[in-house]
Amino acid sequence: MKLKILYFAWLKSSIGTGEERVEAPDSIDNVAGLIDWLKTRSSGHAAALDDLSVVRCAVNLDHVQPDAPLEDGDEVGFFPPVTGGSR
Repeated sequence: MKLKILYFAWLKSSIGTGEERVEAPDSIDNVAGLIDWLKTRSSGHAAALDDLSVVRCAVNLDHVQPDAPLEDGDEVGFFPPVTGGSR
């Protein structure tokens, strides 16, 4: 399965790139499986994706949970939690 992976903020710094295109194993069918596989790619990936309480994910620009399914050609983004508003 071919995927475009985007990393934002400190995840980008830890992994060393803001974007990569990967050929994920056919056994990966959801975001959780992708994360497990990505963590094996480098120590930077492992460190960035170690604590998922501080990582959010989107598939094709929609915020998703780790059990979200993946399909060939999807764009997957990883980013820290975002807060907004004004005081």
